[in-house]
Amino acid sequence: MTMTIDGIEGLKALVGHDLGHSDWHEITQERVDAFADATDDHQWIHVDVERAKAGPFGGTIAHGYLTLSLAPSLIREVLQVDGVRMGVNYGLNKLRFPAPVPVGSKLRVGVRLAAVDDVGGGGVQVTIDATFEVEGQEKPVCVAQILSRYYS
Repeated sequence: MTMTIDGIEGLKALVGHDLGHSDWHEITQERVDAFADATDDHQWIHVDVERAKAGPFGGTIAHGYLTLSLAPSLIREVLQVDGVRMGVNYGLNKLRFPAPVPVGSKLRVGVRLAAVDDVGGGGVQVTIDATFEVEGQEKPVCVAQILSRYYS
């Protein structure tokens, strides 16, 4: 369920709060192959289904950066900011991929609003602690501190 936040003051009021989780999304081989084509990263652990069966993960796995690239759409399932002129991706403070995402698994993200800091031009920098997890797997698959900027 998407939480709609009203503007910058609404964001500031939620600092330190867990905002919830996205829906679960299946990671398909077709999606992994399309990402490999888009990024020219055709490492066999991602795209060679037969070879990967005998590899360290027992099958193909998603690229770490594929998981990260899903952040904007998955976070939008949790958090929608209204009452701003625009929002832009600004970058990352921290990023780790502690566990693989097996093809065929389901992935979601948990969102915690870590900080909202004023920046020039009538905007704020929002820091989100995003924890990506695979259904049924205890260890997170991606932990990222994602930065966005919103301008009123």
